[in-house]
Amino acid sequence: MLGVALQPSESPAMNCPTELDREEVLRVRLAVLRREHRDLDEAIAALQDRPVADQLALRRLKKRKLQLKDQIARIEDELTPDIIA
Repeated sequence: MLGVALQPSESPAMNCPTELDREEVLRVRLAVLRREHRDLDEAIAALQDRPVADQLALRRLKKRKLQLKDQIARIEDELTPDIIA
């Protein structure tokens, strides 16, 4: 740190909006969940590639992945406008 003191009016947070609207929050959450889902894919693949895979760990990872998939679907449904046919 350079030791430069900011006055309260100079705070970087003061220049950006303090609240995100609901849709923005959902989109950020969706991106985080999708990333975690992809990370779990990689972790499951790596665990399955081992000569002696830990079956309990695999089941837990797969269960978590399904939970993420459900959360992702709920958020996508919430973000997608209803179309009345």
